[in-house]
Amino acid sequence: MGTRNYSVVTEFFLVGLSQYPELQLFLFMLCLIMYVILLLGNSILIIRILDSRLHTPMYFFLGNLSFLDICYTSSSIPPMLIIFNKKSISFIDCALQMVVSLGLGSTECVLLALMAYDYYAAICNPLTYSIIMNRVLYVQMAAWSWIIGCLNSLVQTVLTMVLPFCENNIIDHLTCEILALLKVICSGISMNVCIMTVASIVLLVIPLLINSAEGRKKDFSTCSVHLTMVILFYGSALFMYMKPKSKFTKASDEIIGLSYGVITPMLNPIIYSLRNKEVKEAVKKILGTCICGKYERP
Repeated sequence: MGTRNYSVVTEFFLVGLSQYPELQLFLFMLCLIMYVILLLGNSILIIRILDSRLHTPMYFFLGNLSFLDICYTSSSIPPMLIIFNKKSISFIDCALQMVVSLGLGSTECVLLALMAYDYYAAICNPLTYSIIMNRVLYVQMAAWSWIIGCLNSLVQTVLTMVLPFCENNIIDHLTCEILALLKVICSGISMNVCIMTVASIVLLVIPLLINSAEGRKKDFSTCSVHLTMVILFYGSALFMYMKPKSKFTKASDEIIGLSYGVITPMLNPIIYSLRNKEVKEAVKKILGTCICGKYERP
């Protein structure tokens, strides 16, 4: 590693999926459509939860999840759409994109685990649920999910960006993703890999076990909605961060990155709303108010 040349890097070139130029327009339109659907779906879900009848821990966490998904995808999709035409990104912008997206992704891992605990408390301890999950506790739980996610992101980003990059500052990915950046570093990355492995176990493996155990405790159908999202999000993230690392990025890796970065946040409001009567009633009330207000205007 010591014989490789490196220099001060001021910008990177993102060349993800460039081997398929005929798909560029299709991918651009697909990402744009999914992003619009994601924004609309999660925004509507947040508005629904503003209904006074839905001020409970479950809906508080769900509102946090929707807000988190909007921020998470907004940190990567708009820049990615721009990079389809402009392949370069500055060092600072790349670092900011990585710290924000990694922080929000880590936060979502913790938040999904907390939602599993909330489901468990509601199903297994219905008589004492309101005492266990009081407002102070669930607000603190949500706050800690953000704190843990941001700390993990800050540590990993700083430890990555202070390392020397090779002269060939080409990132074989669609975004400034930490795994792709580590491949263009010209020094030892054993400490980075060690920290990433520990973080992956804590944020991906342990929460997945919590969700699985919670699903076995009671009727599977009660928790099937949450387990569906857990499988989609954790499954794709585990494949990316826990599989053996390769020097080269495969197209399948980038597609799977889109899965937990775009597809899962887009499906969150749809899946959580399909089997939730209270949310359906809330949106009917909101829509009814909007329609009536429209026709009552002079």
